[in-house]
Amino acid sequence: MSALRRVLMLRKVLCDPRCSSNKPQRYFQTSLCNMDANTSTYEVLQSTFSESGAGAMIAEKKCKWFCHYYSALVFEEKINLLRMLSQQFGVNQDNVINVAHHVITSQEKGDATLLMAEERLRNALTPKYRELFHQIGRIEGGVKFLVDLRADILSHLSGASVDKEIPYFRSLNSMLQELLVLWFSVGFLNLERVTWESACDVVQKISEYEAVHPIRNWADLKQRVGPYRRCFVFTHNSMPREPVVVLHTALASQISDSIHSIVFRTYQRSSSVAGSEDGKHSSSTDTDRDLEEPSLINAAVFYSITSTQRGLQGVDLGNYLIKRVVRELQAEFPHLNQFSSLSPIPGFKDWLITEINKYLHETNIGEFPQNVLFTAEELSHLSAYAERGNEPPMACVKHILQAGTWVEKEPLCSHLKTPLMRLCARYLYVEKRRGRALNPVANFHLGNGAVMWRLNWLGDTSSRGITQSCGMMVNYRYYLEQTEENSRKYLENHEITASEQVVELCTDVAAVYPVSS
Repeated sequence: MSALRRVLMLRKVLCDPRCSSNKPQRYFQTSLCNMDANTSTYEVLQSTFSESGAGAMIAEKKCKWFCHYYSALVFEEKINLLRMLSQQFGVNQDNVINVAHHVITSQEKGDATLLMAEERLRNALTPKYRELFHQIGRIEGGVKFLVDLRADILSHLSGASVDKEIPYFRSLNSMLQELLVLWFSVGFLNLERVTWESACDVVQKISEYEAVHPIRNWADLKQRVGPYRRCFVFTHNSMPREPVVVLHTALASQISDSIHSIVFRTYQRSSSVAGSEDGKHSSSTDTDRDLEEPSLINAAVFYSITSTQRGLQGVDLGNYLIKRVVRELQAEFPHLNQFSSLSPIPGFKDWLITEINKYLHETNIGEFPQNVLFTAEELSHLSAYAERGNEPPMACVKHILQAGTWVEKEPLCSHLKTPLMRLCARYLYVEKRRGRALNPVANFHLGNGAVMWRLNWLGDTSSRGITQSCGMMVNYRYYLEQTEENSRKYLENHEITASEQVVELCTDVAAVYPVSS
């Protein structure tokens, strides 16, 4: 959109004949409508921040104008505006230094004087743009605008290369995140169940937002919000009909070990439910299929949780959603006593390929690798499948994993099971970053107080599952009476609570090669 077209659009929005007749607002309205295509970004911001003591009606009009102007920009223009906003309408550092000096000198003048000086320091440390964000949050659609604006900031930060501007954008992001954390606290969120009878636009968004296991078609979507399924979302009053975070749950007779038993299999009314071992199609009528038998429901499996708004990154919503859904399900099925996730393991294959590359590099330069990864016997079996002559066994394993077709070859698949399960246990249970689990999904569930309960071989044999995690999935089980203690041990002491299966796999890890602390 050209600059001239944007200005014409803004004139239409702002030059409303129904506006108030007070003189300051008429002056502000006229000054905005006199802007032309050559108006600079700085002039736009100056006009937005002018008359800071004006009334609520003028402040609202300024915020609406700013939102319309920003929304009409292309991404590069938005970043330019945010750059200027963060650098020239943030904190006045000279003023902060002066006020801080006054705080020091006020220490000997009594508590009252000191408290007043500290209050002035807090005000001086508050950037100008905070008030703009605060005002925008009050107008209709303002909260969603700020969520999207923060998404732009995060996108820029992820690829920013100019070091000197990064601290300004980080400060801008931090201030905006603080406001969003307050506005999206759990008390302001609404829990809603989405069914096939829900509003069409909401159901459509459930399909579009699904990021863990993409929905294939309308029949798939209908099944995921139908019988033996529960789809819950958090919404916010300032963002009506907009799911903020989505949790898909399967109601099953036992905790599922494969996503295919949930996503690809249907259920039988009389003998099985989602996630059971028997995946045969039912011959029941459509009416029968729409009925659930509570006596067959013993487990709730959280198989997909998706945060739909990038601008809410770092705002803890998924934890609260799981807790609310557990309470809802317990009220609906009082006998339900098993709660678990069925989670992907994104990053495992990339981590493993990186470790193999380190091994190959160390051997190439004549060093003895400390990280053995595979036993000699395992390498001997796997090297038999080499497609390149005289290829080192570890390089052969690398090419097998990268090709991704090993899952279709039964003997090869069997030879890979033991080492891959062992290595995946190490990746989840042993590998850390700053004391926390390296895998982000593990870090999320462990922080919520779940137990690393079961590693599932070939739990996801889809192309995505093979590419991300060599086909494996993991259950993080929620023992409700233990979640608080488990969460405390993990967050405070970096101690992971795991099942016997996982611990034994990690014992096998230690037997193959030394594990660094």
